[in-house]
Amino acid sequence: MDYRTSDTLPGPRSEDALPATATSAVKVVIVGGFGVGKTTLVGSVSEIRPLTTEETMTQAGVGVDDIAGVERKTETTVAMDFGRISINEQLVLYLFGTPGQERFWFLWNGLFEGALGALVLIDTRRLEVSFDVVGRLEERGVPFVVVVNDFPESPRYPVSELRAAMDLPDSVPMVACDARDRGSCRDALLTLMRYLHTLATATPESL
Repeated sequence: MDYRTSDTLPGPRSEDALPATATSAVKVVIVGGFGVGKTTLVGSVSEIRPLTTEETMTQAGVGVDDIAGVERKTETTVAMDFGRISINEQLVLYLFGTPGQERFWFLWNGLFEGALGALVLIDTRRLEVSFDVVGRLEERGVPFVVVVNDFPESPRYPVSELRAAMDLPDSVPMVACDARDRGSCRDALLTLMRYLHTLATATPESL
């Protein structure tokens, strides 16, 4: 489910320019385990040509990267993905997708800097790869929304069971999403924006 870009990038396009009406920019991080669809999501929703750092998987990763459940995957992000989406005429989101393999997680620290919130993308076929991801966000105090990527072959579980498995409080939103669909990805980002607004306007007694 990776979003592919051409090896040869053309020059800047006029449609890549930041809207003149934009007054606020927010950094959002797309995180998740290996092969959950982060690159696909950024590529699907970005209004500009996304920047990806995908490389072909080689024998060097054998025995190091856990590819159980994603054996057909041939490329992987080694640094980050980057895209942009305008939520409205004033608000622009800068999207930073993280690498999924644990050996590249040291790069997350820099990507988290200045991030207002995060989408945690999960695959119900391999839910266990998301546990450490959520733990790292909780340790850093980064607000997040859990997004269940709707792979065609993924099993469906009630939200209550997924929350219990991930030990998520009811206050953390959990939504379904098809990372290949722009509208679905935009809805997930809007859920994060609404959640961040709720946190920002909440009184200490309500938290």
